[in-house]
Amino acid sequence: MGLVQTIIVVFGVIGVAYAAAHFKLLDERVGDGLSEFVFMIAAPLLLFRTMVTADFHGTAPWGLWIAYFTGLALAWALSDLAIKVIFKRDNRAGVVAGVSGAFSNLVFLGMPLMLSVYGQDGFAILSLIVAVHMPSVMAASITLHEIALRRDGVFEGETRLGTVVASFFKSLLRNPFVLGILAGWLWRFTGLQLPVVVDSLVQLLGSVAGPVALFAMGMGLKKFGTSGQLAPSLVIAGIKLFVMPAIVLAVALLIGLTPFTAKIAVVSAALPAGVNSYLIATKFRTAEALASNSMVIATALSAVTVVFWASVAVHLFG
Repeated sequence: MGLVQTIIVVFGVIGVAYAAAHFKLLDERVGDGLSEFVFMIAAPLLLFRTMVTADFHGTAPWGLWIAYFTGLALAWALSDLAIKVIFKRDNRAGVVAGVSGAFSNLVFLGMPLMLSVYGQDGFAILSLIVAVHMPSVMAASITLHEIALRRDGVFEGETRLGTVVASFFKSLLRNPFVLGILAGWLWRFTGLQLPVVVDSLVQLLGSVAGPVALFAMGMGLKKFGTSGQLAPSLVIAGIKLFVMPAIVLAVALLIGLTPFTAKIAVVSAALPAGVNSYLIATKFRTAEALASNSMVIATALSAVTVVFWASVAVHLFG
């Protein structure tokens, strides 16, 4: 199956799930349950097995991280600036805009997409981004939100930052993705092979992460929907879908990233924001509509834009 056809199938699953939720063929609690299964079991096991079995030689993790996170940082800064300068929102909304314009949906959309288009080798490279992506974005969002609180005049006490940071690290160490990645690296360092029965069990449960994640995502889009504030949401979605991958592409070319790794970096950067951007907005109790709208709009548009960036990457990197 060709690149375009594969991407169409991937987004087709999302569309089927959205239709199932829209026409009430399935209760929205089904989508919540599927999301929980992917988050707690299937995806962590897939990440664990990838850390244990993947061949990371030649993937240039530092170059990959430099290219990807340069794009993330600049897209974040531009989104923050756009919301505050063009739409006159406060600093806290700027933080949410930054997350929405830079935090790619690497798990629920990225994992199945990479497995379908680039296979296990592509997923292995993606997992190197995932290992750094979520902790760094969460840490940055918490820190910037605390700074924004002070700038907006809603400072809530001298110990707030320390308390929030401590809470962040506690929740990070309970995150199933982080635990799956850490457990995989620890097992890899032992040099031991996974027992055949264990490997088969992990592989079986992990193998369903892709399609189940796509279906859960489609049902989730129906639940979140859009409501007002479409102009700023379109701007943020545009930065996420066009500016961030363009920056990652430019940096990859500049530093001479290996072709296959560069393709994964560019396509990963071209993914829309996921539900984490909305969850961050609700946690901070600001700009929830902006986060929800930009996520839904970007996801819908990405059915076309991901094909565009994947095609550009193939043209430039082979």
